[in-house]
Amino acid sequence: MKKIIVVLLLVATNYSVFAQECTSTVSGEVIDFHDKTPLESAIVYIENVGEYVTDKQGRFVASNLCDGNYMFIVSHIECDPKTLRVKVEGNTFKRITLEHHVEELHEVTLIGRAEKKTSSAQEASLSGAVIEKYGAATLGDALKEIPGVTSLNTGANIVKPTIQGLTGSRVLILNHGVRMQDMEWGDEHAPNIDINSAGEVTVVKGAAALKYGGDAIGGTIIIEPAKILRKDSLFGSTSLVGMTNGRGGSLSTSLTKSYKNGWFIAGQASYKRFGDNQAPDYVLSNTGLEQLGASLSIGKKGFFSGWDIDYSYFDSSIGVLAASHIGNVDDLIRAINSDRPLIIRDFTYDIGVPRQEVTHHLVRGNYYKRFENWGKLNFQYDYQSNQRFEFDVRVGDDRDKPAIDLLLQTHTVAADFAFDTQENYKIEVGAMYRFQDNFANPETGVRRLIPDYVKNDAGLFLTGKYFKDNWIFDAGVRYDFNKVDAQKFYRTSRWEERGYDVDFADLVIDDRGSQLLTNPVFDYHNLSGTTGFQYNFNDGKELRFNYSLAQRAPNPAELFSDGLHHSAARIELGDLRIGQETSHKVSLSLEQSSENLGWAISPYLNSITDFILLEPTGVEFTIRGAFPVWEYRQTDARLLGVDASAYFNWSKNWRTDHHFSLVKGTDISQDIALINMPAPRFRNKLSFVKKEWHNFNASLESIFVTEQNEHPDDIIVFSPEQQTDVLLEINTPPGAYHVLNLDTGMDFSIHNKADLSVGFAINNLLNTNYRDYLNRQRYFADELGRNFQLRIKYNY
Repeated sequence: MKKIIVVLLLVATNYSVFAQECTSTVSGEVIDFHDKTPLESAIVYIENVGEYVTDKQGRFVASNLCDGNYMFIVSHIECDPKTLRVKVEGNTFKRITLEHHVEELHEVTLIGRAEKKTSSAQEASLSGAVIEKYGAATLGDALKEIPGVTSLNTGANIVKPTIQGLTGSRVLILNHGVRMQDMEWGDEHAPNIDINSAGEVTVVKGAAALKYGGDAIGGTIIIEPAKILRKDSLFGSTSLVGMTNGRGGSLSTSLTKSYKNGWFIAGQASYKRFGDNQAPDYVLSNTGLEQLGASLSIGKKGFFSGWDIDYSYFDSSIGVLAASHIGNVDDLIRAINSDRPLIIRDFTYDIGVPRQEVTHHLVRGNYYKRFENWGKLNFQYDYQSNQRFEFDVRVGDDRDKPAIDLLLQTHTVAADFAFDTQENYKIEVGAMYRFQDNFANPETGVRRLIPDYVKNDAGLFLTGKYFKDNWIFDAGVRYDFNKVDAQKFYRTSRWEERGYDVDFADLVIDDRGSQLLTNPVFDYHNLSGTTGFQYNFNDGKELRFNYSLAQRAPNPAELFSDGLHHSAARIELGDLRIGQETSHKVSLSLEQSSENLGWAISPYLNSITDFILLEPTGVEFTIRGAFPVWEYRQTDARLLGVDASAYFNWSKNWRTDHHFSLVKGTDISQDIALINMPAPRFRNKLSFVKKEWHNFNASLESIFVTEQNEHPDDIIVFSPEQQTDVLLEINTPPGAYHVLNLDTGMDFSIHNKADLSVGFAINNLLNTNYRDYLNRQRYFADELGRNFQLRIKYNY
């Protein structure tokens, strides 16, 4: 009887099993954990069922499944694999997110779609090839490849990035997550960054990237190192660049050791050495450069947690054109009226005076942790030390003393939390505190241009993104508090001349007769915000709109400058009455990118209340002679412009690239043009590629810059030599110019891979004589002449 019951039970069980209908379907999509973009060719393995591959939209479908629990293993060549359990009940949809990486070993190459820093702002990045091309130049030179980005130069080696007409403190530079604090307020203070340490460089135009700061009225430059994958690997590269103009070059090397468990150590170093540069017809005396940069990183990266510690060192000695050292206003008049520099010497590698010597140390520690179903916590501390010496032509016992000796030390602590695990939105909150101490050495024998001060900054931000179909909406708000506490000496005559004895009598803490010791303490409360959207059309077009509000507190130079700036050969006067400036910017961008055609057009309007500018106003007589006076003032300004670009792949081998930028800056309070606005610029390039010839590539580039016909009027000054008033054409721009550049390159295989790259370039191919309106040395000399360049890079 028992046997009969067992048999009946087995038959019933089998009947039940066979009777179950396995008709359920699991469909889903695999997307990037961060920016929600689809991942094509991801492998979805369902245990005991089979393997599926995602399409271009990152989608997959598995049919004829029984209801129940299944183990999914999802992987992608550029991602950490993910294992999860999925419960199937009827037709089931599952969205799977993976941590998407950039595959990088021997060269900086973006594979797939790089995550955008913002969703609605105008944004552009430099390719790895461009970064490599400018290895012997500067960050500012490389950034000019991006439409709308120019530079304010002091010669060829001091290059300050300018974004849509704005530079200095209005342009935030973020280096490996650290906001650079290197006295960016000076016109002749270039970023202390070795471009060879960069893996990715992105420019966000405007103040939409609130996470990094609310005062980036011009924009934000984000520099990140090459990404390191979690795999057992040892790789690196060495690059050598030689140039005829300056008769020097650069050597750069890097090495990275990574492990599958997430540990890594990476080091990089570079050295540059150049002698005097050469204009087409003469030597640019005392324009040599010596620069050393190095960095070291160690850490452990995992999906759920990780940390790293970084140190970078930057040291440069930069010669300032000897002919730009003027002794009085008559020297400046003669220099402007002359076609050649007033000082021309034989070529030398020696760097005399005037010159700058700058040393920058940066230490950074970062820790992050992911919380399942919540997001990622990030904590960071960084320290920066920036030492600046400026040497002037001096005699006697002081000949070896710097005229300016500044030490700026900065400590910053920041934390943020990204709620980024939801499918349709991402929210990020963060806080920052920064303490800064500036010491101006009084032993220079020269009145200190910038005083001792301590500065405290604190900030809070909240940003969010919402994803729906083809739309991405973003918005954010940020509050910053700034407090500066200075100890500043004023000549009593200057104090009374500027009316400070009436408006700021309470700041005087010590009256020494001819001098007053003051203690200015100023607080600023800044509010910034942004909102906008991105819409992706089905035909590949992308529309972006952004509105941003930004407030910026005045920097120490704008407040406290008071005296002769030797390397600039001018007297600079700040104003204690200067307050914060407020920017309202509206930008629009429409772009399309495909295999054979791509284009983008990006208009913008930036209205700035209480815009702070520095302009020449007259001449002042000192014991050193008569010098032009440049004063800071505030006004209401409007910047209206457009950036445009296009590329055409005409065939397998031929391509053209086209860039255009235009910005019109107006002082609307006085109805005059703003000073130092970039002239309209056209950049066109014809390229030829033949992969069968060792990946041979060649390009001919044309750069045409029109004359800037909108500029402030020149000023009337008194000439001591002529004993009469004369017109000083200090604001008159040079004429238009056209320059051709040639660049070629090939790759060769040594160890069964393309591990040797050779490039040859000729800049200013026709040896054209020209001067650029945004070069502060345009009064004294032409720009660089023809320059032959040889590049060799070996990957290992």
